[in-house]
Amino acid sequence: MASQTYDIVFAGGGTTACVAAGRLAAADPSLKILILEAGGQTKGLDAHILPYRYYSHLNLANGTISSTASVPSAAVGGRPAAVLSGRCVGGGSSVNGTMYARPSASDFDDWKNIYENAGWGSADLTPLFSKMETYQEQSDRTTHGCDGPLKISYGGHFDDVGKQFLDVAMAYDEERGQIDDLSDFHECNGYARWAKFIDKNTGTRSDVAHHYVYNNENRDLDIEPGRQVKRVLFKGSKAIGVEHVDVGATQVGGDQIVRTTYASRLVVLAAGAFGSPTILERSGVGNPELLSKLGVPVKVDLPGVGEDYQNHTALFPVSYASEQTDTQDGLIGGEPEELAKWLEMWHTEGKGLIAHNGIDAGIKMRPTEADLKVLGAPFEKKWQTYFKNAPDKAVMLIMTMAGLPTGDPASLPPRKYFVVGFILLYPSSRGSVHAGSAEDANAPHNFDAGFLTDEHGADLATMKWGYKKCREFARRMPLFRGEYLPMTPKFARGSDAEIKEAVEGPVAIDAPDIIYDAEDDRELEVFIKENVPSVWHSLGTCAMKPRVRGGVVDAALNVYGTECLKVADLSIAPANVRANTCSTAVVIGEKAAIIIGKELGLKLTL
Repeated sequence: MASQTYDIVFAGGGTTACVAAGRLAAADPSLKILILEAGGQTKGLDAHILPYRYYSHLNLANGTISSTASVPSAAVGGRPAAVLSGRCVGGGSSVNGTMYARPSASDFDDWKNIYENAGWGSADLTPLFSKMETYQEQSDRTTHGCDGPLKISYGGHFDDVGKQFLDVAMAYDEERGQIDDLSDFHECNGYARWAKFIDKNTGTRSDVAHHYVYNNENRDLDIEPGRQVKRVLFKGSKAIGVEHVDVGATQVGGDQIVRTTYASRLVVLAAGAFGSPTILERSGVGNPELLSKLGVPVKVDLPGVGEDYQNHTALFPVSYASEQTDTQDGLIGGEPEELAKWLEMWHTEGKGLIAHNGIDAGIKMRPTEADLKVLGAPFEKKWQTYFKNAPDKAVMLIMTMAGLPTGDPASLPPRKYFVVGFILLYPSSRGSVHAGSAEDANAPHNFDAGFLTDEHGADLATMKWGYKKCREFARRMPLFRGEYLPMTPKFARGSDAEIKEAVEGPVAIDAPDIIYDAEDDRELEVFIKENVPSVWHSLGTCAMKPRVRGGVVDAALNVYGTECLKVADLSIAPANVRANTCSTAVVIGEKAAIIIGKELGLKLTL
């Protein structure tokens, strides 16, 4: 096929790319914009529209996500860790659990002040959170938007698991209370309902693909699915286009079919924390030592490319729920009666468990003085230097799940489940992502997740604390009927911590907490290492910070040492955030559109 020329080429069609491309196309319909996306289209497909269907993307055979395996690590039981990423138009926004969560204000102030990024502080970015949303629940807060493209609501149902969690939390936890907004920029450490990227009126997922890009199809905005970007083309230091290949397609002899697309004004890498750094490396931008091993000539000496990989680690202990509990297990398992019942409600009212993600309540939790004693010496330095004087930073996020989402429902005994689980928000551990081949754009990455490798053991200590907290909530909830043994630690028989698989009901609210002895703690550590999953929150591998500090892009998202080349996705985040990362990815897209628009002479306002 003959080469083509566009004004702007986006290498990657995930959340941030769709936001930036959509905003630019709306601001100047004459701009010729191309999005190259390795995955498929999502327009009008039930799997990307019905909120409850997010579980279906956990089945890798559906091809809507990719799984990246890390090198095996003793820190996680000698196994490789698998990290999931969206692989379709809209990226994570089109396949995630629709959880609406915003970071703390101090997260962005850190980006600005500690990492020297003018224009990226909380005063600069919080208005963009309002710009992106229509907040449909009652709120008198000025930080929520009322006319943005993404609808935010509690969804079409309030499930038993969420209700009981909040009731138990208020009775059991005497040191914390209830708050109005789980995603307030400044307040945390209180219990609340969980908002979602779900339209309250239609009961549909509110994703960036349908609300930023597909609604711009009358403009000069093209999307090519199934295209993996191989490298950036340069003329001197100026990026002039990209080479890209069919995902998995090869010619006889193993050579991938390469096409070239030129960009007259700008190339934007938006392939995520895995894709963007590896495209740079195949283009000759990165650490000279690593590029030499790949056989790639060095164009720009930039050692920070692919380094400082960050994610949130998590644990989701599973409990049995009473048969009367309303969970999504019947929908996940494809039970005809359940599906018919909830589909009828969804079609007529836009409500019910179809218009829901099963996640209804939670807390962004900071430790009390008693908790700090449990966390102990491994966490002490992290608390003193990072959390103590930043009261808007939570240590972990606790959440409920009404049902057990899985890519293989047939693997579970057919009954009702629930989860009180947690996500560790600011892990100290770091990893790296590098290209696995100079020429094969589809080759596996050289990926070290780095989970639980921090030298002081703060991450493991916090994971243990999180497990114990969640277990105390779960076993007090009226619907509790025991713990699912295949997904619990193997505590010794007779121990106070022993798992009871089948029970008639919960313990009393005022029952004493479980006491874990040294052997229990050792078993819990083994369980965490062997079972800790990541969540879909990879970031940091093209960090926005000064070049001398290992940065890859500047505050205008320009790749150091190049011209007309930017990175715009979560890989630019120089530090983690107190939230699921979808809303942050959207805001990076909004900010990128403003930056690019200004350079092109367009006016994109807050």
